[in-house]
Amino acid sequence: MELDFKKGGGLIPAVIQDADTKAVLMLGYMNEEAYKLSKESGKVTFYSRTRDKIWTKGETSGNFLDIVSVQEDCDADTLLIKVHPRGPVCHTGHDTCFGTENPDFTHFLEKLERVIQGRKINPVSGSYTAKLFEKGSKKIAQKVGEEAAEVIIEAVDDNRERLQEEIGDLLYHLLVLMTDKDISLQDINLLLSNRHR
Repeated sequence: MELDFKKGGGLIPAVIQDADTKAVLMLGYMNEEAYKLSKESGKVTFYSRTRDKIWTKGETSGNFLDIVSVQEDCDADTLLIKVHPRGPVCHTGHDTCFGTENPDFTHFLEKLERVIQGRKINPVSGSYTAKLFEKGSKKIAQKVGEEAAEVIIEAVDDNRERLQEEIGDLLYHLLVLMTDKDISLQDINLLLSNRHR
């Protein structure tokens, strides 16, 4: 279906939603050029009605909206764009343009996985994660073993607070190892889902 830009005088509203938390982050408008640039770049680009120009969300703040999916409504005159936000969405510093929080506790491991994958592809100077990738698979696997042993120790000692910290360390290092070996959380989700059946 072709989008109907004529109905809104050359503009269509775009509802921006966090792909993970499902929170509605903001509403913007796109003309055909902004829509095309969004699709090409993978970053949400709008048409500013007040400034009368194209702008990519995050071009000054760095808080880009990375596109996960674009869906048109039944009349092809409104878009639902699911994104991974790279920081607060509103220019006021709020998570959303509606003044609400966008807590992402349920999908934090997926976000962490993306950060770790990013450190592997584009190492950042001084990053602990990047240093682990530099040292190679053997060192990463060794760190997983060390963290697993610390989890066991804290579980046996029945120290709940320390156990939580060590589980966090283990999960982080496990994600680094998985990324190093090109295994994703989605791969493991699928494996466990198939086992559950």
